[in-house]
Amino acid sequence: MNRKKVFIILCLISLLLVGLVYYIFLAPISTSSETVSVNIDNNDTSDSVWTKIDSTAHPRQLIGLKSLSALLGYSKHIHSGHYEILTSTNSVSLMRKLKNGRQDPLLLTIPEARTKEQLAEKLSHRLMMSADSLLAVMNDSVRCAWLGTDTANVIGMFLANSYEVYWNLTPAQLMERMKREWDTWWTIERKQSAANIGLTPAEVITLASIVDEETSNNNEKPTIAGMYLNRLHSGIPLQADPTVKFALRRFELRRIYHEMLKTPSPYNTYMTKGLPPGPIRIPSAKGIESVLHAEKHDYMYMCAKEDFSGKHNFAKTFTEHLDNAKRYSMALNKRGIQ
Repeated sequence: MNRKKVFIILCLISLLLVGLVYYIFLAPISTSSETVSVNIDNNDTSDSVWTKIDSTAHPRQLIGLKSLSALLGYSKHIHSGHYEILTSTNSVSLMRKLKNGRQDPLLLTIPEARTKEQLAEKLSHRLMMSADSLLAVMNDSVRCAWLGTDTANVIGMFLANSYEVYWNLTPAQLMERMKREWDTWWTIERKQSAANIGLTPAEVITLASIVDEETSNNNEKPTIAGMYLNRLHSGIPLQADPTVKFALRRFELRRIYHEMLKTPSPYNTYMTKGLPPGPIRIPSAKGIESVLHAEKHDYMYMCAKEDFSGKHNFAKTFTEHLDNAKRYSMALNKRGIQ
């Protein structure tokens, strides 16, 4: 065999090797047409990491990833976190990302929740922390005091919004983040608006939670907020039905009966004057703004409209309110709503 043929054969072999190296190590590893997320826990091993990646990886690129892992000793440098695999990510860049713990932040949207237990459970499905560990921090009176709140109002620090966070942050770190967001949101102007209606920021959150539970109609929220402020400043019990549901932990109730109004609880605003100890849900941004910019009027009572439109009849006098309540009660009876 002459030198020319040997040279050609060597070139072909080199090209094949280069192509193989590129294919295994530098070609995109993901089979998906979209970005794929992989969450790595504290107790994951390299084998369990491969299992999590396996469903989205080309088999040959996964071989390349495992080879790099063995070469670089990844099994001794596993970092928990949320890692995104782009459509262009290859084995080399992914291994560098995993070994160095360069996780990607995720967008955490604060979910709707009425209780700390509900909130902790829902957040545990989005973050590495367990529901119990988050709940323990939220029920820690010393830590809550350090954050400038208490165990009844701590849920109110979770302002309804979306935040970029790391998946493996601890419950304490999450609470510190919520505290920073709270301090940022409560500007001097907003604090002054709260002071103008005689409430603290925490009390605004509590009243907003009641307003939100009363209606999903954003147009009515400033009117409802104004009515409750009228009752609050007049020393009249708020008598808000949603607080009775909260006291009973029966959020599915569509009708509140007289005996329910006697439920002994600091959250039952039929039994106690003033605001309850804390919010009865995480209020919406609109609910909070509705309290800060409540409508000024003379209404002291409200009752759901008998047409079940979700709107309310408002009244200045108790007599007028009784007429509204009678019409609504008759409408409930007619529909057989218990």
